[in-house]
Amino acid sequence: MSAASVLAEEFEVLESIYPTELSVISDREIEIDVEPDYPVEGMEFFRLKLSVKYLDNYPDELPILALEALEGEIDESEKEALLQGMAAIGEENIGMAMTFTLVSYLREQLSALAEGRINLRIAEEREKERLALEAEEARTRGTLITIESFKEWKMKFDKDMAMKKAKDEEEKLRAMTPKEREEYKKIGTRLTGRQLFERNRNLAHEDDSLMEEGTVSVDISQYDRTEVEEEEEDHVHFSDDE
Repeated sequence: MSAASVLAEEFEVLESIYPTELSVISDREIEIDVEPDYPVEGMEFFRLKLSVKYLDNYPDELPILALEALEGEIDESEKEALLQGMAAIGEENIGMAMTFTLVSYLREQLSALAEGRINLRIAEEREKERLALEAEEARTRGTLITIESFKEWKMKFDKDMAMKKAKDEEEKLRAMTPKEREEYKKIGTRLTGRQLFERNRNLAHEDDSLMEEGTVSVDISQYDRTEVEEEEEDHVHFSDDE
């Protein structure tokens, strides 16, 4: 059977399978509208036009394939991946009528493409939710405190408080008369109750230290008990009244 006869027979089969989708352009060129093999929930509908140009040695050599988006959007990288996939399938079917096999492969890949888009959209939405949750947790949790950060904060806090105190003191003195200012400074030089307590406690400690330095240790063992008893007997008087 000649190549032309093989191609004519294949056209008849394709027309019976794709009665509304197939358009015969010439005896060596056709176009087929292709949709995904199965519907995917939530997917954006799209439809492609597959152009097939058969060479003289078909089916012993691959036809020239082209894709065009009729509905929906498909980028060049996706289109190139689909064409490469069909070329690989065609290589596996060299010597046989392959158009139906190529269209079937394309329909399956369109469904897979739709699923991939949906999965990507779901992953992006989950990532947005995760980032939003982390941002909210960080906002409510506040800044993590470390020893270094606490020391830095404490140093800044003490400095700010000292500056505030000095400023308040300056404003307070500025509002006083010279006499009030002098009296206020005298009061400021007086010791506070805590300072007096600390001072008295230090003095008591110094007295204890002095007492300890002047203390003489006494060894009781130096005294003879018999001598003490003899002294006590010398002081005993007997009465004649008995």
